[in-house]
Amino acid sequence: MKHLNKLFAAVVLFAGLSSQAQDSNNPWAVSFGVNGVDTRVSASRSGLSFLDKQFSQTFDVSDNWNMIPSISYINVSKYVGDGFSFGVTGSVNKITKYVNFDPTSPNADKRGMVVSNPGDLSYYGIDGIIKYSFQEMIKSKWLEPSAHIGGGYTFFGDATAGTVNGGLGLTFWFSEGMGLTFQSTYKHSYDLTRTANVDVPGHMQHFAGLTFKFGGKDTDGDGIYDNQDACPEVAGLPEFKGCPDTDKDGIQDSADSCPDVAGLAEFNGCPDTDGDGIIDSEDACVDVKGTKIMKGCPDADGDGVADKDDKCPSVKGDKANGGCPWPDADGDKVLDKDDKCPTVAGTIANNGCPEVSDDTMKKLNDYSKTILFNSGKSSFQKQTIPVLQAITAILKEYPTAKFSLEGHTDNTGSDALNQKLSEERAAAVKNFLVENGIDASRLSSKGFGESAPVDSNKTAKGKANNRRVEVKLVK
Repeated sequence: MKHLNKLFAAVVLFAGLSSQAQDSNNPWAVSFGVNGVDTRVSASRSGLSFLDKQFSQTFDVSDNWNMIPSISYINVSKYVGDGFSFGVTGSVNKITKYVNFDPTSPNADKRGMVVSNPGDLSYYGIDGIIKYSFQEMIKSKWLEPSAHIGGGYTFFGDATAGTVNGGLGLTFWFSEGMGLTFQSTYKHSYDLTRTANVDVPGHMQHFAGLTFKFGGKDTDGDGIYDNQDACPEVAGLPEFKGCPDTDKDGIQDSADSCPDVAGLAEFNGCPDTDGDGIIDSEDACVDVKGTKIMKGCPDADGDGVADKDDKCPSVKGDKANGGCPWPDADGDKVLDKDDKCPTVAGTIANNGCPEVSDDTMKKLNDYSKTILFNSGKSSFQKQTIPVLQAITAILKEYPTAKFSLEGHTDNTGSDALNQKLSEERAAAVKNFLVENGIDASRLSSKGFGESAPVDSNKTAKGKANNRRVEVKLVK
């Protein structure tokens, strides 16, 4: 029972967040509360006791009804149209008051009815219900009478049986989505005898509880449900099926090309302030007549750049240069936009950059011959730094040229050691140049060990000449 109450609490929270009037817009309803089971009806010798003179005894809660102090029923239903809804009810109870007809008993009432405890029998019911609401018929917003029929299955102690059901209900609506429901259902069992724990007697089951109706959605809160709202996410007007007309120009926003500014029907609700045939929302110059190709702006010099964006509005120029002609700052006949070296005169063939001459390459290699390394290492001697800086300065004069740095050694030591040393020294020169501003993509390095001497390795001078880094132009 503890877990059942938790389930009911969750249902209350969910229903309370989304409750609306149950109809085609809000088809779902959840009811829960307490139920009372009364077996007197089938014990009466005159049939249904609520039809005879002892009507009051049928509703005598203290004497006849079986109830438990907890939420003991839940009903979930769905509206299917024309006032009808279909639902399922689950209920639990404990039978401690069982009514039999025994006029000979000293405990019998004046009708011959005896109330006894059959042994605290457990009661479970699962019932399908078809309900018809009379609320629309009586045109009331707060009172809803109803009638219902259905059938189900009842567990009465160890006995089980199917029942045919029918009854009446009444709901008082406190708000559009929450109401207090009272319902009485007669459950007719076809068991011919009334032995407790063996048969399921016909009985009345009464319900009292809260009903929450939900399922409909009005996202924009304009009073028009989403399934009937042409604009379900924006509050609107009934005459436009829930769509707004923000600028109040008589054209609903969904058909208005300019929903925030009043306009004319010929422009789909948009204005054209300057009268150039281009609506303001598409006109880049709303106060000055222009052309469609310029999006409503003028272009005095006809260079395809609107005057408002043209840095040279009276001189035809290039759009990429803000409407101005391209300059040639270094005068090498290569326009700055195409000149890879716009501040240094070069050749057209070399994209405006100067060609690397033989004299320049000789100068580079004269410098490279004076690069000195510490013995057996790839680290530079101190006096070599100015030489490397001079090489860096020359390479910066030719920003597009690529160079290869080639390391060589004498024959002192093993071939493998010399090969590694030559590679490391060539790489050391490359790293210095990169660290001092030369793009790494312009440089490559390679070592040749002792394989390409330029002098004899038999003399100290010859060996010194063979220990070198050469600079080659990559074409």
